Amino acid sequence: MKPDHAPENTHTADELLLTHADAPLTIEQRLTGVAMLLIVLISLGNVVVRYLTAQSFAATEEFSIALLIILAFLGSSTAFAFDRHIRVTFFIDKLPPRWQAAADWLSFAVTAGLFGFIAFYAGHLAWDNYRFEETSPALGVPQWWYSVWMPILAVVIVLRLIATRLRRDR
Repeated sequence: MKPDHAPENTHTADELLLTHADAPLTIEQRLTGVAMLLIVLISLGNVVVRYLTAQSFAATEEFSIALLIILAFLGSSTAFAFDRHIRVTFFIDKLPPRWQAAADWLSFAVTAGLFGFIAFYAGHLAWDNYRFEETSPALGVPQWWYSVWMPILAVVIVLRLIATRLRRDR
């Protein structure tokens, strides 16, 4: 029998690993692997060229930084897809179940609002980059190539949050 104050969706780490180990990879996990591979290849290529020629592909830093931002958003989306984002629940676990549910909804609303805010303003940034034809400093490619991924991935995260919320409420 569970105590009255225990959250309804409490699982042990082993249960969560078993639950998600057999699950098919999400699109975010696949794209995370591709982004990580590209970062490794760019960095390795830069190290090899620097070692052999004493020169560096300094401009590749732009790609690496853009890929790291994409990687952070993809990792966040994956964490939300599996309901594994970081939580500090010390005080929440001490609340009555009704207050725990309210805190859970508040967490959902604030997180979705934050990523909605990011999507909105990053969308304006990408649009301004496109409209004013800004180019990147090292390679001179259109800056919106880098900035367009923030609003897209922020929307993906909001959709993942909603899907996770609906799945948990069922």
